[in-house]
Amino acid sequence: MTITALALLLTASSGVQAQDRDEADRSPGALAAEGLATVLQALDLFIQSIPQYEPPELTEEGDIILRRKREEAEPVPQPPSRSDDRITI
Repeated sequence: MTITALALLLTASSGVQAQDRDEADRSPGALAAEGLATVLQALDLFIQSIPQYEPPELTEEGDIILRRKREEAEPVPQPPSRSDDRITI
């Protein structure tokens, strides 16, 4: 049992060393570019989540109306009507 535990420990430590070598081979510029790409992707998702508005409208009373743009909703499919659903008395 101790041999198995020792083998698992050695296997795990060699995997960590391989991972450290891979990270050490990457240049700081490559890491910075990867980080910047991740930040830009997150910013793009954030901007898409902000509601979009139509151009403002000015009413005769001087009120300004800002309407949200509505996304086209998919129509809800109606179940097919069956003729045997009728109630007969």
